[in-house]
Amino acid sequence: MAVLFLPCRRSRKDFSDWCYIVVLLSMAMVLLIILTITYRSITFGNSQQNTFYAAITLNDIESLPTEVLRPDLPLADATNLSCTHFNCFNVYHCGSRGNKLLVYVYPLKTYVDETGKPITGQMSKEFYLILEAVVNSEFYTPNPHEACVFVPSIDTLNRNRLREEDISRALKKLEFWNKGKNHLLFNMIPGFAPNYNSFLNVPIGEAMLAGAGLSSMVYRTGFDISLPVYSTLLMETNLNSFEKRKWLLISSQINTKSTFEHDLFELQTLFPNEIAVLCPCLHHNPINYSIRCIGEDVYKYPDVLHQGSFCLILGGARLGQSLLLESLATGCIPVIIADSLIMPFHDVIEWTKAAVFIPEVDILSVVTVLKKISPKRVTEFREQGTWLYERYFKTIEKITLTTLEILADRVFPHLARDYIYWNELNRVGHMSPIFVPVTAPKTRGFTAVILTYDRIELLFLLINKIVKVPSLSKVLVIWNNQHKDPPHPSSWPKVMKPLKVIQTKENKLSNRFYPYSEIETEAILSIDDDIIMLTVDEVEFAYEVWREFPDRIVGFPSRTHAWDNVSNCWKYESEWTNRISMVLTGAAFHHKYWSYMYTTALPGDIKNWVDEHMNCEDIAMNFLVANLSGKAPIKVTPKKKFRCPECTNTEMLSADLTHMIERTQCINRFSAIYGSMPLQSVEFRADPVLFKDVFPEKLKRFNDIGSL
Repeated sequence: MAVLFLPCRRSRKDFSDWCYIVVLLSMAMVLLIILTITYRSITFGNSQQNTFYAAITLNDIESLPTEVLRPDLPLADATNLSCTHFNCFNVYHCGSRGNKLLVYVYPLKTYVDETGKPITGQMSKEFYLILEAVVNSEFYTPNPHEACVFVPSIDTLNRNRLREEDISRALKKLEFWNKGKNHLLFNMIPGFAPNYNSFLNVPIGEAMLAGAGLSSMVYRTGFDISLPVYSTLLMETNLNSFEKRKWLLISSQINTKSTFEHDLFELQTLFPNEIAVLCPCLHHNPINYSIRCIGEDVYKYPDVLHQGSFCLILGGARLGQSLLLESLATGCIPVIIADSLIMPFHDVIEWTKAAVFIPEVDILSVVTVLKKISPKRVTEFREQGTWLYERYFKTIEKITLTTLEILADRVFPHLARDYIYWNELNRVGHMSPIFVPVTAPKTRGFTAVILTYDRIELLFLLINKIVKVPSLSKVLVIWNNQHKDPPHPSSWPKVMKPLKVIQTKENKLSNRFYPYSEIETEAILSIDDDIIMLTVDEVEFAYEVWREFPDRIVGFPSRTHAWDNVSNCWKYESEWTNRISMVLTGAAFHHKYWSYMYTTALPGDIKNWVDEHMNCEDIAMNFLVANLSGKAPIKVTPKKKFRCPECTNTEMLSADLTHMIERTQCINRFSAIYGSMPLQSVEFRADPVLFKDVFPEKLKRFNDIGSL
């Protein structure tokens, strides 16, 4: 752009000023145009990289840039089988955009030898879909300098198509290889005849392997990721078929060990009506894998799996079998008889909920074992397996994204998804509304909310003890007596932690759960003024447990509920059992969110009923948390006796028989309002490590843990 400089006459000041303004405006316009062009070029450059893979089809692979691999090029480092997430992964490459895993995919190239022959042949469709899934995902970054994980665009899915030395040299030439650190390789067929290795037989240095058919002998726990063998036959399968299950067990695997073949023949002889052994159709087309035969009868595969309740998956020449996904897709429950097989996504998926596992030595008992499984359990197996298939395995894209999600959880463990997220069929209804990380922050500690009425001496004893807890942030005393003012400030204990007294307008038990603005921490310790028997270590340990489970009630006095067949209603029971479903808020930690929900969102007239009867506010809180989270509370430490040593039996409300009757009425009333019983029962208690062991005290973190 040309800039016009007008001549200025010093004798005319107004004209000179005008010239000066024109010059400034012209310079500003030039600068603006330069910045705009620069921004557009940067944006367009990134856009090109983001859509690069999506714009290239498999037919275009041959026209990609080529790179020659000479025989004298160095090979990649030998595979380090001792790698873990802590010694072969550099986590300091991660976090450039906060808590987000960023994955870089190398630009597509065709690697050729000196004769011009491609070292891997044309890229497979499955590997192309993997790269496409990564590039189109939220994890992708076109900038390698901000990436946490690197994915080579070298097709290593099928070991049969690879030349070991050429692939090794290609990996070595990658710009950011660095002995394979933070690199992720994909492989589904690891070995070839006659050895059929269960691990990719290519030197990959310190790279991670996302592989199928991994054996427990070579699988690097917490470092590698186990994949399924994807089945292309599933694209042509009628997955909506609901035919009646004709056989109890189907064996359709072709490449099995010779020992298993003898066992299958014996099983077929013993149980001819329960087991169907499908074989290749030798009299038709023995290499057509879309059909199977039993004698002269021909069946379309894998549609025939719809006719079996269970599908047998044996350790064959290769540990990984596409039959696993084929059985899940058709609702045929997998029966795994392969002792060393690492199941797909082994780190996060609980396979015992979707498949039956039988040791190889017990293969002849498989039919007997399966007959003992109840119809209800069969339905649960099938529903879980179908859900796992739809959620994680249905497409190459789902398999790839699940792999990246697992990596993200490893890199950012404080944001990791829990067991329920990965395995619960109805997890959407049980997700906690708190939306806090797996471990709650420790920086600000907790607020002790003490509900009191008139027991001054006990209150002061409790305050003097509770302020010694290291993680305590503030003490908030809720004075529930409107007929008597709290003690004068000069008479309160002199403590080093902030202490505030709030006198309520009405004597209500629900006042303990009001979301007071003075509560600045996420954690609240709700505690009665007579709970003076807890030690400092016990309270601090309970807070540490709550930090691991911030959406639950974590505390000391526990109770349970049980169904009474005589009265045909629920019954409130005491703490003298290993089974709990409630932790009483007379001494318990909970998230301040639950105080807000208790005050504003209790269903029906529960809150008014509690305030009128001066009872059951703790049961109401347990109902609320269990209903919204779908989780049970957690009891900590063995202590079960919480009677006030300074009080007489007449002062103890829980000693009154009518109190237990009222508590039973509360449970039945609340369950009727909710329309169900939300309380979850567990047999679980959290205790500090080594607290009962004879160890030097300096080796224990929590020494003062009381007994029953």
